[in-house]
Amino acid sequence: MKITGKMFGTLLGILIFSSFAFVSCSSDDDSPADSDIFVGTYRGDVSYSNGESNTSDENGRVTVVKVGNNYNFEFSNGIPSITGVEFERDGETLINVGSSSIQYIRVTASTLQILYTENDNDVWTANCTR
Repeated sequence: MKITGKMFGTLLGILIFSSFAFVSCSSDDDSPADSDIFVGTYRGDVSYSNGESNTSDENGRVTVVKVGNNYNFEFSNGIPSITGVEFERDGETLINVGSSSIQYIRVTASTLQILYTENDNDVWTANCTR
């Protein structure tokens, strides 16, 4: 009788612990606004051109910063930042494709690719990893 009681108590304890584990593992962070997986520094080829001057570096860096629901991309080498970018989520990837000009930014946990134009003269590119 004592063995049955101990087994029942152990089984009940396992069930209670399991129910807490399943609740705490929910996937409420399915939107980029709830996840910081893309935030960080990516290193690789970066460039910028504004029609008057060109800057490029094979060992540059781009730091991705989350501000509210938007993202900022801060470049090395005095390259201006790209700010206020909103994304659509595609799995573990953030993709921004603008309609008025070329705005392709693809970010995963390990890669960053940018081809971004603004005002018909400003062009940013990046092909980086972390």
